[in-house]
This record gives sequence, C-alpha cells and structure tokens, in this order.
Amino acid sequence: MAFTPTAAQHEAAKGLVQGYSLEITGKEKDVTGLTEAAPLIPAGTKVNVTFLGNEDLQMRVAAAKAVKALGFIPVPHISARRLASQEQLEEFLGALAEIGATEHVFAVGGDPATPEGPYPDSLSVIQTGILQKYGVKEVSIAGYPEGHPDIPTDVLWKHLEDKSAALKDQGLDATILTQFAFDTDPVMAWIKGVRDRGIDTQIRLGTPGPAGIKRLISFASRFGVGANAMIVKKYGFSLTNLMGSAGPDKFVTDLAALLGDDPSTGAVKLHMYTFGGMEATAVWARDFVAK
Repeated sequence: MAFTPTAAQHEAAKGLVQGYSLEITGKEKDVTGLTEAAPLIPAGTKVNVTFLGNEDLQMRVAAAKAVKALGFIPVPHISARRLASQEQLEEFLGALAEIGATEHVFAVGGDPATPEGPYPDSLSVIQTGILQKYGVKEVSIAGYPEGHPDIPTDVLWKHLEDKSAALKDQGLDATILTQFAFDTDPVMAWIKGVRDRGIDTQIRLGTPGPAGIKRLISFASRFGVGANAMIVKKYGFSLTNLMGSAGPDKFVTDLAALLGDDPSTGAVKLHMYTFGGMEATAVWARDFVAK
C-alpha cells in the first residue's frame, strides 16, 4: 500500500526538502548527469564534489568548475588522509581558488587506513589555518547518526566536538553533513546528542534519493547503515519484495513531523545521495515540493 501523508504532514516535509544539497564525483559521467538534470534543480543548490582515490586534481577541479557554471554552489571535498603533503593541499586549494570554488568545502578524514601524508584526520587540516588563506568561509564536517563501522561512538562524538570548536575559534561557518540513514529513531537521537553538546550548527541529513531497493540495501550494508527488516519497513518497503524501487517519501515525512514536534532540533536540511541517478533524485525533489 502506498504511503499517503496528511496535508499538514506533507507541508512540513516540503519545508525540509526545500534547499536540499547534492553530491557528484569528479567522473565525467557524473558531471554529465548533473548537466542533464540541471533544469530540474533549483539555482544556488549546493553540490558536493568528492575526493576519491580514483580521481585526480584535474578531475575534481573540472567538476567543481562545471557545478559553478551550471549556477550551483560547489562544495569540494578535502580528504585529509589522501593528501600526501601540505603542498598538495595548497595546490588543490589554489586551483579551486582560480575558479572561485573555495568559499564552501567539506573536510573529511577519508578512507585510507594509513594517512598518505601529514594529515591523519580532517581536524588536522582545519587546524592548519590554510583554508582561510584560500578564501574558505564555510566548512562542512561529517556526522554519523547510525555510527561508523570502524570508529567507536565516543570517538565520533569527540571528533565532532573538537572540529566544531576549532571552526568556531577560527571564525569559520560550519555545517554538519551526515552519512545517509533509513531510520528516524537513531537520527533523532543523534540530533538531540548534537544539540545537547551545545553545537547549534546547521545539519544536513544524508537521505537516499529514489533507487532500486536492492541497490539501497547494498549501499546501506557497505557503509554500515542499519538495513534490517524493522528499519526498512519504517523506510516504506519490505525485505520480502526487493524487485521494485523506493523513494524517501515516508522517511522524509516522518522526520519532518518529528523535527516539528521538537524545536530544540534547530536548523536541519537534507543532503540527497543520488544512488538511483541525479535526474531521478531531482525529479523526486521537484515533484515532492510541487505537490
């Protein structure tokens, strides 16, 4: 049975969806997908550009340049553990500055088990003071509402507190951008934990756009996100029927209602992960808000 929210629930959810952000890799196919979907996406939308091991500086900068040319706001990722040296960090920031794409960045630790250079985590990049030198004004930092498969929860909280404090001390604006989630319960508990620690930064909650159910569960398992029967039922689909596709309608509507019931949750928006394609996500968001 399709999920049908009340009119009041849908209005609250529309407010949550408006102002969503997106993400692409530096690969040409992702840039092409964004270009094709651009007419469906509001001007000024923030679009994160990843910093993956199979990308190089030219790819990342070209993708950020394309994002800006399309009328969106590029948010390049800086993967601390993938940086071989301070010179490499400055080369990247310098290239981004030349195209006017350094105002917003996302500082993240990155996947390598051993740092490739002097930066073991994103905090160490933030503390250099180099970001401001190249015109950075806002830094996004990572949040994990359902935890991280390789990092203890207490360590995650300590990292979030330390990074938030460092950014405030340096006069930089901050955004907390989270891994995607399926279940509103841990999300709400995590938001409460953020606010209880005195962190009033805007939160952008990672939300999967519409995609095939098998694909969604595959990504969830890969990133350590809960995908058991109870959780996917809350998201609006069943493990007994994996052939179809699912959108975030139920998750977003339930989340908006919970946020509305608790003003202490502060500023919360969505960061859409486009597992089912950029166009499918853009169409979903446009139609959801237009209803």
